[in-house]
Amino acid sequence: MKIMGFNRRRFLKATALAVAAPALIKGPAFAAGEPIRVGFVTPQTGPLAFFGEPDRFLLQRFKSALEQGANGRPIEILIKDSQSNPSRASELANQLALKDEVSLLITAGGPDTVVPVADQAELNGIPMIGTACPWQPFVFGRNSTPDKGFNWGYLFAFGLEDVIAAYIGLWGTIETNKKVGLLFPNDADGNAWGDAKFGFPPALTQGGYTVVDTGRYTPMAEDFTAQITKMKSEGVDIVAATMIPPEFFTFWSQAKQQGFQPKIATIGKALLLPTTLEAIGPTADGLSTEVAWHPSYPSRSATTGDTSSSVAAEWQKATGRQWTQAVGLKHALLDVAIDVLKRASDPRDAGSVIEAIKATRADTLLGTVDWSVSGIKNVAKVPIVGGQWRQADGKFDIAICANPTGAAIPVADKLRPVA
Repeated sequence: MKIMGFNRRRFLKATALAVAAPALIKGPAFAAGEPIRVGFVTPQTGPLAFFGEPDRFLLQRFKSALEQGANGRPIEILIKDSQSNPSRASELANQLALKDEVSLLITAGGPDTVVPVADQAELNGIPMIGTACPWQPFVFGRNSTPDKGFNWGYLFAFGLEDVIAAYIGLWGTIETNKKVGLLFPNDADGNAWGDAKFGFPPALTQGGYTVVDTGRYTPMAEDFTAQITKMKSEGVDIVAATMIPPEFFTFWSQAKQQGFQPKIATIGKALLLPTTLEAIGPTADGLSTEVAWHPSYPSRSATTGDTSSSVAAEWQKATGRQWTQAVGLKHALLDVAIDVLKRASDPRDAGSVIEAIKATRADTLLGTVDWSVSGIKNVAKVPIVGGQWRQADGKFDIAICANPTGAAIPVADKLRPVA
């Protein structure tokens, strides 16, 4: 199937090839002493591979800190490719805990990666730190509550309430009929976003929006005619979705073919990469999304001294590609992991690592990560803002257009209608 001049199958193949090499990386080899092992479960191939793309680059930036290690021992990162598959993520986390005997599990890449790793951490009694996953599927999706929490797994991330606030902040600058069409997959992410208690529907209704819920589509669906027809018949001006890139290619292509032109399309997850916008072409101009990290973030890494702007610039220099949000997210994950192990009285003792996690106050590219100030057990909140992709001179770049947080993140412009 050709999608806006871009072949879906070729995209998946290209994405897999682009990040397959880093999946073979092992942590640095050290001669002095047995290293402290950290298991890193990350989607480096498959439709979520964009989350794993920065791993090789970032390990080099943290090389000195890993060599210095903690308590006189170097830190070794064991990278395992989840292949964007929740079952494989679970299996790999179990192997890292039982076979590789890691002292810490780290992970990022949405609920389909983070949640199964967290479950295995809880099952095997291994400390775990995750990010890039809303806290609701991490907590509610695992039959817990904000006041109950867990024994072994910790998350620093935004919540759906923060995404919703960013989206509403974007939408408020354009006149619409306030009818929002929801498009969510039948997976951990989509079911959380569409939850009738804590997801988008109740929050949007409370905010004065009319919700047009199209139901849950099957992941990797290739026909969105029913959803598009419903949105058209209801007169939807705004589309809100969480999708992976191949799904969005299909939806957006079919929407154009069927004459559906919303004023606003704010799409989670799929629009993290500029290459996604480039693959779509000119009709991607004006698409909007949440922004979990941007080069204009004013924060600095305590471990490497990096600023957000310097990391983005070095990424482009090293790879020849535009920065992506995953660069900042993964940088912060490694930052926190190293900080925790350096502060643990015995980084090879699980209880010691947990106490260090609880006492964390680490400055990262996302801001300060501090589990002690959150009202949600095992969750530290970090800010998220709203941005819009703009095309200029054939290149897509994202501008921050809404900041409903208290963080000093600059807003560059107001949202514009989709081209």
